[in-house]
Amino acid sequence: MESIAKQELIQNISNKNPELSLQDVEVIVNQIFVCISEQLAQGGRVEFRNFGMFDVKTRKGGKAINPRTGEIVQMAEKQVAYFKAGKLLKQRIDS
Repeated sequence: MESIAKQELIQNISNKNPELSLQDVEVIVNQIFVCISEQLAQGGRVEFRNFGMFDVKTRKGGKAINPRTGEIVQMAEKQVAYFKAGKLLKQRIDS
């Protein structure tokens, strides 16, 4: 299985859009990530039709065991980001 790093994504987009400089593409990609992060930090969600949705869920607190010491510790409630794939993305992955 192969993965792609942010810099490779920027390079791929730049290669497919020669009218844009590598620096311009990097600014655009970084700004997209900033916008998504800011929206999620404010409790909102970000949806890309047919691709998927980024959202925030609340993970309840509770008791957990520290595996190193065996001590029972109280975990606080916290916000976690998650991604839900859209219908078209699911179809592309399955085929």
